[in-house]
Amino acid sequence: MTSDFKKLAAIRGMNDVLPDDSYAFEALEAILRGWLARYGYLNMRTPVLEHTRLFTRGIGEVTDIVEKEMYTFVDRLNGDSLTMRPEFTAGVVRAAIEHNLLYDRARRVYTLGPVFRHERPQRGRYRQFHQLDVEALGFAGPDIDAELIEMTARLWRELGIDGIELEINSLGQLPERQAHRAALIKYLESRRQELDEDGLRRMYTNPLRVLDTKNPAMQELANEAPKLFDFLGAGSREHFDAVCQRLERAGIAYRINPRMVRGLDYYNLTVFEWVTDKLGAQATVCGGGRYDGLIELLGGKPAPAIGFAIGMERLLDLWGQCAELSRPAECQVYMIHQGSSAASQAVVLAEQLRDANISVIVHAGPGSFKAQFKRADASLAQIAVILGEQELESRQASVKHLRATQLGQQPPEQQRSVAFDQLVTYIQANLEQEV
Repeated sequence: MTSDFKKLAAIRGMNDVLPDDSYAFEALEAILRGWLARYGYLNMRTPVLEHTRLFTRGIGEVTDIVEKEMYTFVDRLNGDSLTMRPEFTAGVVRAAIEHNLLYDRARRVYTLGPVFRHERPQRGRYRQFHQLDVEALGFAGPDIDAELIEMTARLWRELGIDGIELEINSLGQLPERQAHRAALIKYLESRRQELDEDGLRRMYTNPLRVLDTKNPAMQELANEAPKLFDFLGAGSREHFDAVCQRLERAGIAYRINPRMVRGLDYYNLTVFEWVTDKLGAQATVCGGGRYDGLIELLGGKPAPAIGFAIGMERLLDLWGQCAELSRPAECQVYMIHQGSSAASQAVVLAEQLRDANISVIVHAGPGSFKAQFKRADASLAQIAVILGEQELESRQASVKHLRATQLGQQPPEQQRSVAFDQLVTYIQANLEQEV
Protein backbone atom coordinates (compact mmCIF):
# COMPACT_ATOMS: atom_id res chain seq x y z
CA MET A 1 0.00 0.00 0.00
CA THR A 2 1.45 3.35 -1.03
CA SER A 3 0.90 6.70 0.60
CA ASP A 4 0.98 10.12 -0.96
CA PHE A 5 1.65 11.71 2.43
CA LYS A 6 4.50 14.14 1.97
CA LYS A 7 7.37 13.71 4.41
CA LEU A 8 7.34 16.50 6.97
CA ALA A 9 10.39 18.75 7.18
CA ALA A 10 11.28 22.10 8.70
CA ILE A 11 10.20 25.20 6.78
CA ARG A 12 12.95 26.46 4.51
CA GLY A 13 15.17 28.89 6.39
CA MET A 14 13.87 27.75 9.80
CA ASN A 15 16.45 25.32 11.07
CA ASP A 16 16.53 22.73 13.82
CA VAL A 17 19.36 23.08 16.33
CA LEU A 18 20.25 19.54 17.37
CA PRO A 19 21.90 18.49 20.66
CA ASP A 20 25.39 18.24 19.14
CA ASP A 21 25.11 21.91 18.09
CA SER A 22 22.93 23.47 20.77
CA TYR A 23 25.70 23.21 23.37
CA ALA A 24 27.53 25.97 21.49
CA PHE A 25 24.41 28.16 21.67
CA GLU A 26 24.13 27.54 25.40
CA ALA A 27 27.83 28.22 26.00
CA LEU A 28 27.66 31.46 24.04
CA GLU A 29 24.48 32.59 25.80
CA ALA A 30 26.11 32.01 29.20
CA ILE A 31 29.10 34.13 28.18
CA LEU A 32 26.81 36.88 26.87
CA ARG A 33 24.72 37.00 30.03
CA GLY A 34 27.81 37.25 32.23
CA TRP A 35 29.32 39.95 30.00
CA LEU A 36 26.12 42.01 30.07
CA ALA A 37 25.74 41.65 33.82
CA ARG A 38 29.17 43.22 34.32
CA TYR A 39 27.87 46.35 32.60
CA GLY A 40 24.63 46.45 34.58
CA TYR A 41 22.24 45.22 31.86
CA LEU A 42 19.10 43.36 32.98
CA ASN A 43 17.12 40.86 30.95
CA MET A 44 13.61 41.51 29.65
CA ARG A 45 11.45 39.36 27.38
CA THR A 46 8.91 40.58 24.88
CA PRO A 47 6.29 38.60 22.92
CA VAL A 48 7.06 37.01 19.57
CA LEU A 49 3.77 38.43 18.23
CA GLU A 50 3.06 42.16 18.14
CA HIS A 51 0.51 44.35 16.40
CA THR A 52 1.67 45.00 12.85
CA ARG A 53 1.28 48.74 13.29
CA LEU A 54 4.12 48.68 15.86
CA PHE A 55 6.56 47.75 13.11
CA THR A 56 5.08 49.81 10.31
CA ARG A 57 5.37 52.83 12.57
CA GLY A 58 8.53 51.85 14.43
CA ILE A 59 10.57 50.50 11.51
CA GLY A 60 8.97 52.43 8.65
CA GLU A 61 6.57 51.45 5.88
CA VAL A 62 9.11 52.02 3.10
CA THR A 63 11.81 49.73 4.52
CA ASP A 64 12.60 46.32 3.05
CA ILE A 65 11.69 44.67 6.35
CA VAL A 66 8.12 46.01 6.29
CA GLU A 67 7.62 45.88 2.54
CA LYS A 68 9.05 42.42 1.85
CA GLU A 69 10.20 40.46 4.88
CA MET A 70 7.62 40.44 7.66
CA TYR A 71 5.50 37.41 8.52
CA THR A 72 2.12 39.09 8.91
CA PHE A 73 -1.34 37.56 9.23
CA VAL A 74 -4.87 38.46 10.32
CA ASP A 75 -5.99 37.01 13.66
CA ARG A 76 -9.06 34.97 12.70
CA LEU A 77 -10.62 35.53 16.13
CA ASN A 78 -10.71 39.33 16.17
CA GLY A 79 -9.41 40.52 12.80
CA ASP A 80 -6.25 42.17 14.18
CA SER A 81 -3.20 42.32 11.94
CA LEU A 82 -0.35 40.60 13.79
CA THR A 83 3.32 40.19 12.92
CA MET A 84 6.04 37.84 14.15
CA ARG A 85 8.76 40.17 15.34
CA PRO A 86 11.38 40.93 12.66
CA GLU A 87 13.57 42.76 15.22
CA PHE A 88 13.55 43.59 18.93
CA THR A 89 13.91 47.35 19.35
CA ALA A 90 10.33 48.33 18.55
CA GLY A 91 8.95 45.75 21.00
CA VAL A 92 11.37 46.76 23.75
CA VAL A 93 10.39 50.42 23.35
CA ARG A 94 6.68 49.49 23.29
CA ALA A 95 7.12 47.57 26.56
CA ALA A 96 9.06 50.44 28.15
CA ILE A 97 6.25 52.86 27.29
CA GLU A 98 3.44 50.49 28.30
CA HIS A 99 4.99 49.70 31.69
CA ASN A 100 6.42 53.19 32.30
CA LEU A 101 9.92 51.83 32.78
CA LEU A 102 11.57 55.22 32.47
CA TYR A 103 9.45 57.02 35.07
CA ASP A 104 12.22 57.20 37.68
CA ARG A 105 15.51 56.39 35.93
CA ALA A 106 17.22 55.39 32.72
CA ARG A 107 17.40 51.67 32.00
CA ARG A 108 19.96 49.23 30.65
CA VAL A 109 18.17 46.17 29.26
CA TYR A 110 18.76 43.27 26.89
CA THR A 111 16.71 40.52 25.31
CA LEU A 112 17.64 37.37 23.47
CA GLY A 113 15.58 35.09 21.26
CA PRO A 114 14.21 34.26 17.81
CA VAL A 115 13.18 36.84 15.21
CA PHE A 116 11.60 36.23 11.80
CA ARG A 117 12.22 37.65 8.33
CA HIS A 118 11.17 36.23 4.97
CA GLU A 119 14.54 36.42 3.26
CA ARG A 120 16.41 34.18 0.85
CA PRO A 121 18.24 31.76 3.15
CA GLN A 122 22.03 31.80 2.87
CA ARG A 123 25.02 31.55 5.17
CA GLY A 124 24.39 33.68 8.25
CA ARG A 125 20.88 34.67 7.12
CA TYR A 126 17.84 32.59 7.96
CA ARG A 127 14.09 33.14 8.11
CA GLN A 128 14.06 32.32 11.79
CA PHE A 129 17.26 33.44 13.44
CA HIS A 130 18.32 34.42 16.91
CA GLN A 131 19.36 37.86 17.99
CA LEU A 132 20.85 39.52 21.04
CA ASP A 133 19.40 43.00 21.45
CA VAL A 134 20.95 45.49 23.90
CA GLU A 135 19.27 48.84 24.64
CA ALA A 136 20.27 51.81 26.83
CA LEU A 137 17.00 53.72 27.31
CA GLY A 138 16.93 57.27 28.63
CA PHE A 139 20.65 58.00 28.23
CA ALA A 140 21.87 61.07 26.33
CA GLY A 141 25.43 62.13 25.54
CA PRO A 142 28.39 60.55 23.78
CA ASP A 143 29.64 58.60 26.79
CA ILE A 144 26.98 55.89 26.55
CA ASP A 145 27.53 55.63 22.78
CA ALA A 146 31.23 54.95 23.35
CA GLU A 147 30.49 52.58 26.23
CA LEU A 148 28.35 50.36 24.02
CA ILE A 149 31.14 50.16 21.47
CA GLU A 150 33.69 49.45 24.21
CA MET A 151 31.41 46.68 25.50
CA THR A 152 31.35 44.96 22.13
CA ALA A 153 35.13 45.31 21.77
CA ARG A 154 35.49 43.52 25.12
CA LEU A 155 33.16 40.74 23.92
CA TRP A 156 35.32 40.02 20.88
CA ARG A 157 38.36 39.81 23.14
CA GLU A 158 36.64 37.44 25.56
CA LEU A 159 35.51 35.18 22.73
CA GLY A 160 38.95 35.24 21.12
CA ILE A 161 37.54 36.64 17.87
CA ASP A 162 39.91 38.40 15.52
CA GLY A 163 39.55 39.87 12.05
CA ILE A 164 36.63 42.08 13.05
CA GLU A 165 36.66 45.84 12.39
CA LEU A 166 34.67 48.81 13.62
CA GLU A 167 32.97 51.28 11.28
CA ILE A 168 31.23 54.39 12.64
CA ASN A 169 29.36 57.40 11.35
CA SER A 170 27.12 60.22 12.51
CA LEU A 171 23.61 60.78 11.16
CA GLY A 172 23.36 64.18 12.81
CA GLN A 173 19.97 65.58 13.75
CA LEU A 174 16.73 65.73 11.77
CA PRO A 175 17.13 69.23 10.26
CA GLU A 176 20.63 68.30 9.10
CA ARG A 177 19.37 65.07 7.55
CA GLN A 178 16.53 66.93 5.86
CA ALA A 179 18.99 69.34 4.23
CA HIS A 180 21.15 66.42 3.15
CA ARG A 181 18.09 64.53 1.86
CA ALA A 182 17.11 67.41 -0.39
CA ALA A 183 20.63 67.63 -1.79
CA LEU A 184 20.77 63.86 -2.24
CA ILE A 185 17.47 63.70 -4.14
CA LYS A 186 18.66 66.48 -6.44
CA TYR A 187 21.89 64.55 -7.04
CA LEU A 188 20.08 61.28 -7.75
CA GLU A 189 17.72 63.01 -10.16
CA SER A 190 20.74 64.29 -12.07
CA ARG A 191 22.01 60.68 -12.43
CA ARG A 192 18.67 58.94 -12.79
CA GLN A 193 19.83 56.94 -15.82
CA GLU A 194 22.41 55.14 -13.64
CA LEU A 195 19.92 53.99 -10.98
CA ASP A 196 18.73 50.40 -10.85
CA GLU A 197 15.13 49.43 -10.08
CA ASP A 198 15.61 49.64 -6.30
CA GLY A 199 17.35 53.01 -6.63
CA LEU A 200 14.51 54.46 -8.70
CA ARG A 201 11.96 53.12 -6.21
CA ARG A 202 13.78 54.54 -3.19
CA MET A 203 14.90 57.85 -4.69
CA TYR A 204 12.04 59.83 -3.13
CA THR A 205 10.78 57.51 -0.38
CA ASN A 206 14.10 56.54 1.24
CA PRO A 207 17.03 58.08 -0.67
CA LEU A 208 19.61 57.27 2.03
CA ARG A 209 19.13 53.59 1.32
CA VAL A 210 20.21 54.17 -2.29
CA LEU A 211 23.70 54.84 -0.92
CA ASP A 212 23.68 51.45 0.79
CA THR A 213 23.35 49.63 -2.53
CA LYS A 214 25.19 46.34 -3.11
CA ASN A 215 24.96 46.78 -6.89
CA PRO A 216 28.56 47.04 -8.24
CA ALA A 217 27.38 49.22 -11.12
CA MET A 218 26.18 51.88 -8.68
CA GLN A 219 29.22 52.06 -6.39
CA GLU A 220 30.77 55.05 -8.14
CA LEU A 221 27.45 56.91 -8.02
CA ALA A 222 27.13 56.19 -4.29
CA ASN A 223 30.71 57.22 -3.57
CA GLU A 224 30.27 60.58 -5.30
CA ALA A 225 26.93 61.41 -3.64
CA PRO A 226 26.63 64.33 -1.18
CA LYS A 227 27.81 63.16 2.22
CA LEU A 228 25.67 63.66 5.29
CA PHE A 229 28.78 64.43 7.32
CA ASP A 230 29.20 67.67 5.36
CA PHE A 231 25.77 68.85 6.57
CA LEU A 232 26.38 68.32 10.29
CA GLY A 233 26.16 71.29 12.63
CA ALA A 234 28.48 72.09 15.51
CA GLY A 235 26.52 70.11 18.12
CA SER A 236 26.46 66.93 16.06
CA ARG A 237 30.15 67.20 15.24
CA GLU A 238 31.00 67.78 18.90
CA HIS A 239 29.02 64.68 19.91
CA PHE A 240 30.75 62.55 17.28
CA ASP A 241 34.20 63.92 18.13
CA ALA A 242 33.64 63.02 21.80
CA VAL A 243 32.76 59.43 20.85
CA CYS A 244 35.85 59.14 18.66
CA GLN A 245 38.14 60.59 21.33
CA ARG A 246 36.94 58.12 23.95
CA LEU A 247 37.43 55.22 21.54
CA GLU A 248 40.96 56.42 20.84
CA ARG A 249 41.70 56.62 24.57
CA ALA A 250 40.43 53.05 24.91
CA GLY A 251 42.72 51.92 22.10
CA ILE A 252 39.83 50.87 19.83
CA ALA A 253 40.59 51.30 16.14
CA TYR A 254 37.78 52.49 13.90
CA ARG A 255 37.03 53.62 10.37
CA ILE A 256 34.58 56.40 9.54
CA ASN A 257 32.15 55.12 6.93
CA PRO A 258 30.13 58.04 5.52
CA ARG A 259 27.87 55.62 3.63
CA MET A 260 26.62 53.90 6.77
CA VAL A 261 22.96 54.91 6.99
CA ARG A 262 19.75 53.93 8.71
CA GLY A 263 17.27 55.88 6.59
CA LEU A 264 14.62 56.49 9.29
CA ASP A 265 13.90 59.89 10.81
CA TYR A 266 14.13 58.79 14.45
CA TYR A 267 17.75 57.64 14.08
CA ASN A 268 20.29 60.32 14.90
CA LEU A 269 23.91 60.94 15.77
CA THR A 270 26.06 57.84 16.33
CA VAL A 271 25.71 54.69 14.24
CA PHE A 272 28.21 51.82 14.20
CA GLU A 273 28.83 48.35 12.80
CA TRP A 274 31.37 45.62 13.47
CA VAL A 275 32.21 43.87 10.19
CA THR A 276 34.33 40.92 9.08
CA ASP A 277 35.33 39.19 5.87
CA LYS A 278 35.03 35.73 7.45
CA LEU A 279 31.28 35.27 6.90
CA GLY A 280 30.97 35.56 3.15
CA ALA A 281 28.50 38.17 1.94
CA GLN A 282 27.12 38.75 5.44
CA ALA A 283 29.83 41.09 6.68
CA THR A 284 28.01 42.71 9.63
CA VAL A 285 28.23 40.89 12.96
CA CYS A 286 26.90 43.70 15.16
CA GLY A 287 25.04 46.90 14.26
CA GLY A 288 23.84 49.72 16.47
CA GLY A 289 22.90 53.33 16.69
CA ARG A 290 21.17 56.13 18.54
CA TYR A 291 17.40 56.56 18.04
CA ASP A 292 16.37 59.49 20.21
CA GLY A 293 13.08 59.97 18.35
CA LEU A 294 11.60 56.47 18.54
CA ILE A 295 10.15 56.54 22.07
CA GLU A 296 8.15 59.68 21.29
CA LEU A 297 7.16 58.31 17.86
CA LEU A 298 5.61 55.25 19.52
CA GLY A 299 3.63 57.34 21.99
CA GLY A 300 5.96 57.79 24.96
CA LYS A 301 7.42 60.88 26.56
CA PRO A 302 10.46 62.10 24.60
CA ALA A 303 13.59 60.28 25.79
CA PRO A 304 16.98 59.47 24.25
CA ALA A 305 18.03 55.90 23.53
CA ILE A 306 20.73 53.86 21.84
CA GLY A 307 21.23 50.16 21.25
CA PHE A 308 22.74 47.41 19.15
CA ALA A 309 21.88 43.93 17.90
CA ILE A 310 24.04 40.86 17.25
CA GLY A 311 22.94 37.94 15.09
CA MET A 312 23.62 34.81 17.13
CA GLU A 313 24.10 32.46 14.17
CA ARG A 314 26.67 34.77 12.62
CA LEU A 315 28.45 35.20 15.95
CA LEU A 316 28.51 31.42 16.50
CA ASP A 317 29.95 30.94 13.01
CA LEU A 318 32.66 33.51 13.67
CA TRP A 319 33.39 32.19 17.16
CA GLY A 320 33.75 28.65 15.82
CA GLN A 321 36.33 29.86 13.30
CA CYS A 322 38.42 31.57 15.99
CA ALA A 323 38.08 29.18 18.93
CA GLU A 324 38.03 25.40 19.40
CA LEU A 325 34.59 24.42 20.70
CA SER A 326 34.38 20.93 22.21
CA ARG A 327 31.20 18.96 22.79
CA PRO A 328 30.39 18.79 26.52
CA ALA A 329 29.91 15.50 28.34
CA GLU A 330 26.35 14.20 28.60
CA CYS A 331 27.02 13.30 32.22
CA GLN A 332 29.81 12.93 34.77
CA VAL A 333 28.93 9.36 35.77
CA TYR A 334 27.49 6.53 33.68
CA MET A 335 25.82 3.63 35.52
CA ILE A 336 26.38 0.21 33.90
CA HIS A 337 24.37 -2.73 35.23
CA GLN A 338 23.41 -6.34 34.46
CA GLY A 339 20.22 -7.93 35.76
CA SER A 340 17.02 -6.52 37.22
CA SER A 341 18.30 -6.30 40.83
CA ALA A 342 21.42 -4.44 39.67
CA ALA A 343 19.26 -2.08 37.60
CA SER A 344 17.18 -1.24 40.67
CA GLN A 345 20.29 -0.64 42.78
CA ALA A 346 21.75 1.57 40.01
CA VAL A 347 18.70 3.83 40.21
CA VAL A 348 19.09 4.17 44.01
CA LEU A 349 22.79 5.04 43.77
CA ALA A 350 22.20 7.44 40.88
CA GLU A 351 19.69 9.41 42.93
CA GLN A 352 22.20 9.66 45.80
CA LEU A 353 24.79 11.04 43.38
CA ARG A 354 22.30 13.53 41.96
CA ASP A 355 21.53 14.68 45.50
CA ALA A 356 25.22 15.64 45.60
CA ASN A 357 24.83 17.65 42.36
CA ILE A 358 26.59 15.05 40.22
CA SER A 359 25.11 14.39 36.79
CA VAL A 360 24.36 10.73 36.12
CA ILE A 361 22.97 8.60 33.31
CA VAL A 362 21.65 5.15 34.20
CA HIS A 363 21.87 2.87 31.19
CA ALA A 364 18.35 2.26 29.89
CA GLY A 365 17.26 -1.09 28.51
CA PRO A 366 19.21 -4.31 28.02
CA GLY A 367 22.75 -4.53 26.75
CA SER A 368 25.96 -6.44 27.29
CA PHE A 369 28.69 -4.93 29.43
CA LYS A 370 30.66 -4.30 26.23
CA ALA A 371 27.77 -2.42 24.62
CA GLN A 372 27.14 -0.41 27.78
CA PHE A 373 30.82 0.56 28.09
CA LYS A 374 30.72 1.71 24.48
CA ARG A 375 27.74 3.90 25.27
CA ALA A 376 29.43 5.21 28.45
CA ASP A 377 32.49 6.19 26.45
CA ALA A 378 30.35 7.99 23.84
CA SER A 379 28.67 10.00 26.62
CA LEU A 380 32.09 11.45 27.59
CA ALA A 381 31.41 10.57 31.22
CA GLN A 382 34.43 10.75 33.50
CA ILE A 383 33.53 7.69 35.54
CA ALA A 384 31.61 4.47 34.96
CA VAL A 385 29.97 2.68 37.89
CA ILE A 386 29.44 -1.04 37.23
CA LEU A 387 26.90 -3.21 39.04
CA GLY A 388 26.45 -6.95 38.58
CA GLU A 389 25.76 -9.98 40.79
CA GLN A 390 29.19 -9.82 42.45
CA GLU A 391 28.79 -6.10 43.28
CA LEU A 392 25.35 -6.67 44.77
CA GLU A 393 26.62 -9.52 46.98
CA SER A 394 29.59 -7.49 48.27
CA ARG A 395 27.66 -4.20 48.44
CA GLN A 396 30.57 -2.63 46.57
CA ALA A 397 30.38 -0.96 43.17
CA SER A 398 33.12 -1.33 40.58
CA VAL A 399 34.29 2.15 39.59
CA LYS A 400 36.25 2.72 36.39
CA HIS A 401 37.93 6.00 35.42
CA LEU A 402 37.23 6.61 31.74
CA ARG A 403 39.03 9.89 31.07
CA ALA A 404 42.05 9.92 33.40
CA THR A 405 44.57 8.97 30.70
CA GLN A 406 43.24 11.64 28.32
CA LEU A 407 43.50 14.19 31.10
CA GLY A 408 47.14 13.28 31.75
CA GLN A 409 46.34 12.06 35.27
CA GLN A 410 46.89 8.75 36.98
CA PRO A 411 44.08 7.75 39.36
CA PRO A 412 44.97 5.38 42.25
CA GLU A 413 43.68 2.45 40.18
CA GLN A 414 42.13 2.23 36.71
CA GLN A 415 39.25 0.28 38.28
CA ARG A 416 38.51 -0.29 41.93
CA SER A 417 35.75 -1.37 44.29
CA VAL A 418 33.95 1.22 46.40
CA ALA A 419 31.36 0.48 49.09
CA PHE A 420 27.88 1.68 48.25
CA ASP A 421 27.80 3.99 51.28
CA GLN A 422 31.15 5.53 50.25
CA LEU A 423 30.37 5.97 46.55
CA VAL A 424 29.24 9.60 46.69
CA THR A 425 32.29 10.69 48.70
CA TYR A 426 34.70 8.82 46.43
CA ILE A 427 33.24 10.16 43.19
CA GLN A 428 33.07 13.73 44.53
CA ALA A 429 36.77 13.58 45.38
CA ASN A 430 37.80 12.10 42.05
CA LEU A 431 35.66 14.40 39.93
CA GLU A 432 37.38 17.31 41.65
CA GLN A 433 40.75 15.85 40.62
CA GLU A 434 39.69 15.34 37.01
CA VAL A 435 37.87 18.62 36.29
